[in-house]
Parts: sequence; C-alpha cells; structure tokens
Amino acid sequence: QVQLVESGGGLVQPGGSLRLTCVASLSMFNTYIMGWYRQAPGKQRELVATITSGGSTNYADSVKGRFTISRDNAKNTVYLQMNSLEPEDTAVYYCNANHAQFRTYWGQGIPVTVSS
Repeated sequence: QVQLVESGGGLVQPGGSLRLTCVASLSMFNTYIMGWYRQAPGKQRELVATITSGGSTNYADSVKGRFTISRDNAKNTVYLQMNSLEPEDTAVYYCNANHAQFRTYWGQGIPVTVSS
C-alpha cells in the first residue's frame, strides 16, 4: 500500500514562510519524479515544482525565486520551502509521485492560507 502524507501547512501572513513535508511509503522511491501541485478555490490544479532523483528541478513561473523543492532519498521525503508568500499562493497543496512505468500517486492535500 502506497501512502503520501503531507505536513507543515497552515495560516501565514503575506511575506511569511512555510515548509511543507511529504513522506512517501513508496518502494523504489528513488525512481520517482516527486512534485508539488496546488489547487486554489475555484481554479484548476496546477504544477508548482518537480524534482528528479538527481536533483533537476522545474518550477512554475509564479513561484520561481520564492519556492524551493528538495528531496532526501534516504528518508523517502520531499520538501517545499515557501518564502515571500502571497495571498495568491493560498491553495490546497498536494504531494505527487510520478513514474514512467507505474501509476501516479497523490497525497491527501494540505491547506496553505496566506492572509493578514
């Protein structure tokens, strides 16, 4: 059974920071591209950032320079450091594990609210 569990969300003021953590109970974690997606109220789910096992990253233009994705393969864990948060970042954030040969897995989602 596969499980992706997110933590670290919550309420933060504009300009503040949060660090999201995703722990994946995946076998062969090292073979998956890990990522973070988000879905704001009334909007489609969108890609935030991805990271390969080798450390190559990809970011949405809206978060470049503010967010950093990283992973620890020994701990089956992926992180999303979010700095300079804006109200537009308010969304439910989802951890994602993607593999060319296997199905994609999703976490349950964790809310992030940026408000004063």
